[in-house]
Amino acid sequence: MPAWAKSAIDAWTEAAGVTEGHILRRVNRGGRVSGERLSDKVIWQMLKPYVSVAALPSVRPQDLRRTAAKLCRAAGGELEKIQLLLGHCSVQATERYLGTKQDLVHEPNDAIKLRLARD
Repeated sequence: MPAWAKSAIDAWTEAAGVTEGHILRRVNRGGRVSGERLSDKVIWQMLKPYVSVAALPSVRPQDLRRTAAKLCRAAGGELEKIQLLLGHCSVQATERYLGTKQDLVHEPNDAIKLRLARD
């Protein structure tokens, strides 16, 4: 996440008094928070006008989710972290979702240079 986005979200959650849970929540007419979170349908209804303005009328929420995951992967994100982000039950499901595979040729532990002490 870019630093400017995290900073903006932190400022907003502090001003809203949100210390845990989902950041997008329902607010009733009296200005009180009601419920734990907004539904996916409500969020999509909020995004639709912006999608139209951006001339992307055929974009679906799933497209945005997949694009975010692919951007994370392209930026060097680990499959395990993207798996958690997406809520997949396995890394293999994330691999199929992204159309990618783990890099088993260049494992991170291959860069560790250990030598055994000889007696």
